[in-house]
Amino acid sequence: MEGKLTIVGTPIGNMMDITIRALRALRECDVVIAEDTRRTKKLLKFFNIDGKQLISYGLHNQLKSVPFILNLLKEGKKLCLVTDSGMPCVADPGGFLVDACWRSGIELDVTPGPSALTSALALCGFDSSRVFFTGFLPRGKKRRKLFRDIKGKKMLFVFFESATRISETLSDAMDIFGNCDIFIGREMTKVFQQLFRGKISDAVESFKQTKGELTVVLYLKKGGEN
Repeated sequence: MEGKLTIVGTPIGNMMDITIRALRALRECDVVIAEDTRRTKKLLKFFNIDGKQLISYGLHNQLKSVPFILNLLKEGKKLCLVTDSGMPCVADPGGFLVDACWRSGIELDVTPGPSALTSALALCGFDSSRVFFTGFLPRGKKRRKLFRDIKGKKMLFVFFESATRISETLSDAMDIFGNCDIFIGREMTKVFQQLFRGKISDAVESFKQTKGELTVVLYLKKGGEN
């Protein structure tokens, strides 16, 4: 009998956001596949889940790791896939493993959980009928090219950005999209959570010196009318 891979959502900041199904899956599995085993060990310890074998999986070793993981599944093992925070496979290398499981006929399951993407969409209050999510932005010229490619389209443009690059990114966005409406969630669900909604020009001032993880939602309107 072949095993099963369960894709497990984990908290993006507040440990109390984990689901009952996620805890059950983590307790019952044989192996946990983790982006950063150190962070996952802390998660398991917090919920008193002991004795789990952990496998490190990421962009640096996915080609080597996937055959080994598939062999475990074919031996009948139950595996859980987690990322550092949120849902695996969303701006995350987990999709490569899931694709390999589909191609190999492996049973899949999911325990839906917290997501910075859906949290930002819920908090921003903008029309979310059309959304373009790009994960982490490219840098420099590639970022500006991406902005120019989507300019003039009506949609919410969602991306992740680091505190060290947010000022440069906002400057590029202002130059290309104009002073459009923006939402920024910093350290969402954590102790020092900051939620901002306003114009890009105001965001530039508010996030000149900042720390933490940022999720940005730009409200782009047709023809660039902001």
